[in-house]
Amino acid sequence: MIELFFTATLSAILLTLISGPLGSFVIWKRMSYFGDTLAHSALLGVALGLWLNIDNSIAVVTYCLITAALLSYFNAKNHIAIDTLLGILSHGSLAIGLVMLSLSNNIFFDLNSLLFGDLLAVNDDDIAIIATVIAIVSAVLIFNWQALLSATIQPELARVEGVNVARMDLLLMLCLALVVAFGMQIVGVLLISALLIIPPATARQFATSPEQMAGISIVVGSLSVLLGMVLSVKADTPAGPSIVAMATVLFLLSQLCHSRR
Repeated sequence: MIELFFTATLSAILLTLISGPLGSFVIWKRMSYFGDTLAHSALLGVALGLWLNIDNSIAVVTYCLITAALLSYFNAKNHIAIDTLLGILSHGSLAIGLVMLSLSNNIFFDLNSLLFGDLLAVNDDDIAIIATVIAIVSAVLIFNWQALLSATIQPELARVEGVNVARMDLLLMLCLALVVAFGMQIVGVLLISALLIIPPATARQFATSPEQMAGISIVVGSLSVLLGMVLSVKADTPAGPSIVAMATVLFLLSQLCHSRR
């Protein structure tokens, strides 16, 4: 039992190492529904995988990357706001996916496992996958941090300085898609989406620079994981929702501290 909880805690903390910095970009770009959009897109990916007889994991990751590329493309056109695009792709993918699944005979798919996951079911292979994805995305962020930051916070100035804003947006979207696509299959949509949004939103109250916000996000996310796992053990509650609940409590406390200051 101790090994089970250690593995679950390790996997969640590993995710916070990348969800903190990436989530900061999500907050800055006002893309809080990005994770939910990819979750709905994943359902269409599953349906396509079943129809084409492709492994679910490959289908989900591929379609999430395609969705991210589409978001980047349409956002670059500046005709539709990013939140509107997220809503259209989210609901459209969900609807088409449900229609395709309903037309498939004798196909069973556990939607709850994709949405909520089972953190306690994480094994060593899952840890290896998470670590590999985090290493790849972290390397991309480190080598392109300043360009990504400029393209996100001051896109017009970034263009003047020679930064390819469209390319940086696409790179960021693809990194997010990779983390969410793999994360949702291992720990569920609820946890990976929450880790992308709540810790960075909490960190924003205390950070004085983008780098500080990313770093504090990692600390808040890790603390949420530890507190959530303790709650799960003591109260026999689901691990994933317990972590999200603790992250929410920390966010509310940060708001209280901020208002008093």
